[in-house]
Amino acid sequence: MSYVQRRRFLWILFLGGLALLAIAASATTLSPLKLEDLAQESTAVARLRCLGTTSQWEQGEIWTETRFEVVQRDKGVLPGVVTVRLLGGNVGHLHSRVQEVPTFHTGEEVYLFLWGHEAEPYQVLGWSQGTFRIKRNPQSGLEIVTQDSASSAVFDPHTRTFRRGGIRNLPMTIFRERLHKALRQENQ
Repeated sequence: MSYVQRRRFLWILFLGGLALLAIAASATTLSPLKLEDLAQESTAVARLRCLGTTSQWEQGEIWTETRFEVVQRDKGVLPGVVTVRLLGGNVGHLHSRVQEVPTFHTGEEVYLFLWGHEAEPYQVLGWSQGTFRIKRNPQSGLEIVTQDSASSAVFDPHTRTFRRGGIRNLPMTIFRERLHKALRQENQ
């Protein structure tokens, strides 16, 4: 192979690699999901309490499985305890964090839009978009709900821009009204 042919071959490899990198990067871009989208696409929706997490190294990646107690089920068939499996976690001195993949802490309560099959661990639909944290307002004592993605910019393919959105500090009663409305729309 001549010098020119080798150089051309290396340029083709380099450009092909760049194209693959661009494809892989775009595959992890989140598109905005409305509450109605989450309700329609999920296989289960529930209020859950985190019981604990375990991480393990598997096929070159760290995966974390989180066990949740079902506090209230709004859609789907769920056992009393469900397992959610997500990319990232801590194994020994190694730490893996994937942007927009939620992490959970023992004792916290969340609303999750789950996707999966009954015999397997679930995934969180839309990662941060399908995760809603439940907190108590210190002044009123009322429960409020905040979507994990409310603080992140999400790509809108229609406007081709990144925008912030989502649910932030919404009283639980209003969140549940919106959730039930979205679930009713799914059944129509």
